Amino acid sequence: MRTLCPNLDRDDALETVLEVPIPEEMFVFSKQKSWQNMKSWVTRPQLVDRTGSGFGGRGAELQFLLGVIGAPLIPLPIQSDRTLDDNIKGHSIESSIARYIIKQYIAASGGDHALDSIDSMYAMGKVKMTASEFLAGEDLSMSNAKAMKLKSMKGPGEIGGFVLWQKSPDLWNFELMISGCKISAGSDGKVAWRQTPWQHSHASRGPPRPLRRSLQGLDPRSTANLFSNSICIGEKTINNEDCFVLKLESEPCTLTARSSSNVEIIRHTVWGNFSQKSGLLVQLEDSHLLRIKGPKNDVFWETTMESLVQDYKTIDGVNIAHSGRTSVSLFRFGENKERHTRTRMEEVWSIEEVDFNIKGLSNDFFLPPSDLKKEDEDCGLNGGGGNGEILKNGGFSYKVLADLPKISGGKSSGKVAAIDEEEFGIDEEL
Repeated sequence: MRTLCPNLDRDDALETVLEVPIPEEMFVFSKQKSWQNMKSWVTRPQLVDRTGSGFGGRGAELQFLLGVIGAPLIPLPIQSDRTLDDNIKGHSIESSIARYIIKQYIAASGGDHALDSIDSMYAMGKVKMTASEFLAGEDLSMSNAKAMKLKSMKGPGEIGGFVLWQKSPDLWNFELMISGCKISAGSDGKVAWRQTPWQHSHASRGPPRPLRRSLQGLDPRSTANLFSNSICIGEKTINNEDCFVLKLESEPCTLTARSSSNVEIIRHTVWGNFSQKSGLLVQLEDSHLLRIKGPKNDVFWETTMESLVQDYKTIDGVNIAHSGRTSVSLFRFGENKERHTRTRMEEVWSIEEVDFNIKGLSNDFFLPPSDLKKEDEDCGLNGGGGNGEILKNGGFSYKVLADLPKISGGKSSGKVAAIDEEEFGIDEEL
């Protein structure tokens, strides 16, 4: 990963420190050509449809990828001071087994002493995102010939880098730069927020929640705290490795706090698959279902995300995962079957640097952007589009969600708008 950018105008000028490191893949040619590639790479692509593809062009596809898997959050807040005791009285068998598995996970990750000694964390890595396919039709199973495959992309995908700073599960800051598009997200312990090139800063609904990426093998203590109230539902084999499966459901009060008058979060479930041999986290899964109320028919979105966690290395006595792969499936249904869609995408990530107990990292570093406005004040609950449509965060209306046109060819901008509304206007993933 490159962290410095030379001055392209003067050879004797000082190099500039990049806010987000750039992957080495951008420097595979000669030095002069490499920096030309970097300059082209950091130029933001136009978010318009130029190809007539199922995603509405490269820019819209990039927006789609970043909106879904850029910076999703865990469905419920995590208590940083939660500790496990040996008292199993009053707990079910499933809950007691889960607590035992988490104790083994803590031991495998480095033990209570090592995990409790961590006050803050820094991680830097690279990602490659790919939208693999986009299906539309009545039956979206892989074996159905009637399903219309609007896009099947097998190219190199979009590459980029990210930086994560964290002081506790509630204090974190994340920056991701991919192909000229940068998204920022964070939490100051009171509010979680997100900022993108196509949207102003905005806050999430409900209490602040941790970044999902932190629980993909980077923060064992938060992972243990998250699953401390889970239940064990059985066993599962992942990559030829036998695992215990722990399940955690979001409480109704949490779902209600994240819902609005137009959007209802029906469920959000998290599963953790822990190795029976090593005790470490092997796979993190979550799935959520939301309903968007429309004037005629309600539209449902089901998002399923599976993250394979790999390549554990010991850093200061703590086992940290250094690579992984996240697969995402989005299913839209609720209207006539011909308008059902299923989208699949994938992210491959690796960690280049990790460090703990960062000196000088104060709480002021995690303050939200100055232009942040609360959801109730600035996200459309007090305004409309002139025709009864409720607008949120720079412009997509719920009418777009509930009454999308058929997705075909270059007419697919409604698809991206719908996902953008789900992920940003509603702040479900945020």
